[in-house]
Amino acid sequence: MIALLTGRLAQVEADRCVVDVGGVGYLVQASTRTLSALPHPPEVARVLGETVVREDAILLYGFAEAAERDWFRLLTTVQGVGAKVALGILSALSPRDLVAIIASADRASLTRAPGVGPRLADRILGELKDKAGVMPTGSGTAAAGSVVGGGLEGDALAALAGLGFRRVEAHPVVGRVVERLGQGARLDAVIRDSLKELAR
Repeated sequence: MIALLTGRLAQVEADRCVVDVGGVGYLVQASTRTLSALPHPPEVARVLGETVVREDAILLYGFAEAAERDWFRLLTTVQGVGAKVALGILSALSPRDLVAIIASADRASLTRAPGVGPRLADRILGELKDKAGVMPTGSGTAAAGSVVGGGLEGDALAALAGLGFRRVEAHPVVGRVVERLGQGARLDAVIRDSLKELAR
C-alpha cells in the first residue's frame, strides 16, 4: 500500500503523472484538480496515494490533499462508480462542491461530471446523503448540522434555483447571508442579499 510519494515530477499528462522516487518512476492516475496543483517538472512533488489492486493490474491514484482522497474512497463505494468515474467527478467538482450538491440533492450539477448519467447521479445522492455531511471539504470538516436540508436556507436555495442559480454556487452565499442576518431573518431579505452577492 503506497500512501505517500515524494519525488521529482518527471512527467505530467492529461490524466496522470510520473513521480520519480529514487530512480523508480511511479505512474500515478489523478484528477485534473490534483494535476493542476502540482509543480512543473522536474520540481519535487508530494502526492498522497491510494493503491488499488485488481486481477490484471496494480494501480496508483494520487491526490493533492487528503479531502480529495477521502472523497475518492467514498465515491468508489457506490455501485457503478469505479476509479475512473470517481476521478472524473473529482475533476469537475471540489470536495466542498460535493458536500453542497449531495446535501441539496442537486442531480443536475452531479451529471455535469464525465461518466455520470441521471441514474448514477440518483444512486450517488441516495447512497451518500447520510455520509456527505461529515466529509472533509478541503479546508476542515463540514459539521453535519451545517448542511442545508430545509428551513430558511433551504427555502432560499429553492427560490434561487427557481431563478436559474445552481445550488452549488448559491449554497455558500446563502449560508453567509443567513449567518450575517441571523436565523430570525426574513426569507425575502435573505434572497435579496444573496442575489446582490451572486450578481457581483
